[in-house]
Amino acid sequence: MSEPLSVGVLGYRFMGKAHANALARLPMFFPDAPEIERRVLVGRDEAALSDAVDELSFEGYGTDWREVVGDVDVFYNLGPNSIHADPTIAALEAGTSVFCEKPLAHTLDDAERMRDAARESDAVAGIAFNYRFVPAVRYAKRLIEDGELGEIRHVRGSYLQDFLADPDAPWAWRLDEEVAGSGALGDLGAHTLDLAGFLVGDRTGDIEDISGRLRTFVDERPVDGEDETRPVTVDDAYTAHATFENGAVGTFEASRFATGHKNDHSLEINGSEGSLRFSIERPNELEYLGPDDKGFQTVMVTADEDPYLAQWWPDGHVLGWEHTFVHENYEFLSTVANGGVDDTISSDVPTFEDGYRVQRLLSAIVESDERGESVALG
Repeated sequence: MSEPLSVGVLGYRFMGKAHANALARLPMFFPDAPEIERRVLVGRDEAALSDAVDELSFEGYGTDWREVVGDVDVFYNLGPNSIHADPTIAALEAGTSVFCEKPLAHTLDDAERMRDAARESDAVAGIAFNYRFVPAVRYAKRLIEDGELGEIRHVRGSYLQDFLADPDAPWAWRLDEEVAGSGALGDLGAHTLDLAGFLVGDRTGDIEDISGRLRTFVDERPVDGEDETRPVTVDDAYTAHATFENGAVGTFEASRFATGHKNDHSLEINGSEGSLRFSIERPNELEYLGPDDKGFQTVMVTADEDPYLAQWWPDGHVLGWEHTFVHENYEFLSTVANGGVDDTISSDVPTFEDGYRVQRLLSAIVESDERGESVALG
């Protein structure tokens, strides 16, 4: 039996908990997953880290990622976007496999550095596009690959939330361009742009040109617990229009001001022979229109034969958002345990190449907004 994979994780709040939960679930539901040793959490606040170590069942903690990246088999970089590049590159140069949160970086230059480091390393480098791992999304990909939609003509993607609709909602690092890079565009739009490419890219080709607009509705916000405000230097919403290589068109948007939408990540694809649409707010359902149908039919993706479902509960017992993390961790860690990239890396694992491709689109949308014209991506 191979040795357990030792894991170090930078970040222990929202995403840290999501991935720690996934790591705990793996041996229970995916018995062929590699054995994991939750070695160390990394952060700056020792008191909070000490509590998180117990809560998330890690062996210990560290306050300097430099002392961790070369001392574990796998390094999870779940920190703010501005600290994705240096720890990740250091880990890859040390031969440590890396799983990085999205977007890949807060600038295109840093994303390029990270992509190049992954190319030069023998370690596995994966990026956290967890919506690829929704069973209904996998079912949709199978339909598209089998040609059930015919020629793809339209792709519509949106990611709508309302957690910032209140102008008195507190300031956070995601509202600072120096740390986040962008707002709704990078935080939410990165998911949509990746998912569109994942589902239709083999049939449409890449996006050839894109235009976009960014808007900020609230320019400053109160600092929680302080009698002061800080400026908001990122977008609150974006819209974009794209053209694919095969002539298909795409429209994309995201907002943190879409009242009534809590976490509504939706995608619709129209083809010459059929259409489908999906929303993460109804994660076990896929709406499908075939060539002989008079309207969309709702397909429940909850049966044993559906992607990943045989690992979980009996037919009809639904899954949720957290399960996407279990699936992506299973695919990524299994690839690491199998010992390779190149032709041995699972096609199920989003790579730094995928992350860089999305980062180029994010950068082009910002450039388009600044220039007031479409940007070619040839």
